[in-house]
Amino acid sequence: MSEWDTIRLEIEDDVATLTVDRPDRLNAVNVATLTAMKEALAEAAEQEAQVVVLTGAGEDAFVAGADIGYMQDLSTPEAQAYAELGHEVADAFETFPGPTIAAINGYAFGGGCELALACDLRVASENAVLGQTEIDLGIVPGWGGTQRLARLVGDELARRLVFFGERVDAQDAHEMGLVGDVVAHDQLDGYVADMAADLAAKPTYALEAAKEALNQVQEGDLDSGLRYERRLWSSLFGTHDQREGMEAFVEDREPEFE
Repeated sequence: MSEWDTIRLEIEDDVATLTVDRPDRLNAVNVATLTAMKEALAEAAEQEAQVVVLTGAGEDAFVAGADIGYMQDLSTPEAQAYAELGHEVADAFETFPGPTIAAINGYAFGGGCELALACDLRVASENAVLGQTEIDLGIVPGWGGTQRLARLVGDELARRLVFFGERVDAQDAHEMGLVGDVVAHDQLDGYVADMAADLAAKPTYALEAAKEALNQVQEGDLDSGLRYERRLWSSLFGTHDQREGMEAFVEDREPEFE
């Protein structure tokens, strides 16, 4: 099995657990991490894992978002490439042959929330906090959030979450339909493991067919929406608000937008 510096992949009893392992950065994902995740999902499929669980290392974060320190000075073409890579990883979770479960054990902001949205099922620790927080960085969700969020929680709620960059706790996220279950923090791993084991015991081909059919319900014009989102997201790089929003974040101060 392959090894990576910023993630861990463990496959046991047909369940692949992919852990983003950057706890010192709240599991924020950079290019190397996204590339490793893409490779790990391909390996899980090659090893015929029937279920994938995505989670984050440590006690504080699932995936706190994309690496803003990396993003702040990207040109538009570089941002486009980064968006493409983020979409490739999100799409890999969405199209993985078997069910994918996001075990949200802490902060899930921006790109982290988008990766959770790309999974089939979401289970949150009572300590989890979720949000599409990009607006306060002078950008918009760029890894599928503008498209998948509305499909999951409805247009009105999605607009509120994206426009305000609101952070919601696990219980509110559950009431919105953003997550399917909320469990005690110390019970999350066991709860998700039981769920994954139950799914892995189902008929493989029937489960794959069920996922493919359910994904078709969401198709509509999703691909064109996702392409548009990538172009829109990357076009914001180089604007004053994007530079100011990310510099303020890195410098731990309030931004001064135009």
